[in-house]
Amino acid sequence: MRILSTVLSLLVGILAVAGQEVDLIKYADFENWVTRNITESKLLGGNTKKVYEIAPEMVIDGNKVYSNMGGSPWATSNVMANVMGIVKASNAVFPDANPAGGRCCKLTTVIEKVKVLGIVNLQVLVSGSIYLGYNIEPIKNASNPYSKMEMGIPFTRRPSALRIDYKVHIPEGVSRVRATGSSRKDIPGKDNAEVYILLQRRWEDADGNIYAARVGTGRERYATSTDWIRNHDIKVLYGDISSHPDYKDYMGLIPDERSYYARNSKGKMVPVKEVKWDAPDAVPTHMLVMASSGCGVAFEGTPGMTLWVDNVRLVY
Repeated sequence: MRILSTVLSLLVGILAVAGQEVDLIKYADFENWVTRNITESKLLGGNTKKVYEIAPEMVIDGNKVYSNMGGSPWATSNVMANVMGIVKASNAVFPDANPAGGRCCKLTTVIEKVKVLGIVNLQVLVSGSIYLGYNIEPIKNASNPYSKMEMGIPFTRRPSALRIDYKVHIPEGVSRVRATGSSRKDIPGKDNAEVYILLQRRWEDADGNIYAARVGTGRERYATSTDWIRNHDIKVLYGDISSHPDYKDYMGLIPDERSYYARNSKGKMVPVKEVKWDAPDAVPTHMLVMASSGCGVAFEGTPGMTLWVDNVRLVY
């Protein structure tokens, strides 16, 4: 009888797993990468730098503007800048080997050092980030970085979780810094790596302004180093979660000053103003997924902080 009970329990467990739908987000096994060989301006030394993007395997030589290739929904913090004719490349997201086999995505916080004519030294902090959306190249200035990113993709389903494999390295004894190019200084507080999924219902008014209600929230920050953790679920909570026992202050609505951007029906990039929590049974229009080696504002973070992610999936 005990054996029969055990067998039945195993069968129930197998059926529960079999009934769960798990969808890999396109290219989120990170087996395929575009390698861009970008030559920086002679004023900066004229070096050729490798810059990586998540898309079908390809090599692109030359200083060509990049837009998502092969139907890839992923953009990265890797970019080419062209400021008044001076070309600079930045790379903080890399393909890496996964000990379990194949490749994964490595995101690291770096200080991009710029030496002008071998004399003037500038330092800019960049956190390695990947997100569903698009970069707008070339980057022409350092003001309002979010306005150069189109965040989120159309999406109308209601997943129960975002499932990932991940690993975190947080360097010991390294200060959190703010480095904008014109200055560098240590700042108080501790940076974390971060992964999130946000579901929004967006609408546009007659003037082209875009607003959003938060439909679903799954957001985690990582403050300690870990080895690889497989099949980790970030649960999606629906509706107003501000009183939920799992709510953290960083899971709240996006403040106006940190609004992400999207292209409106007139073709203009505008901030998406997240104005309210939606009903628990609301249907989203857009999904945002981001993984980053930092969780602060632009140009702030901990150099050397690294997040590896692989097999980013939606669970239903």
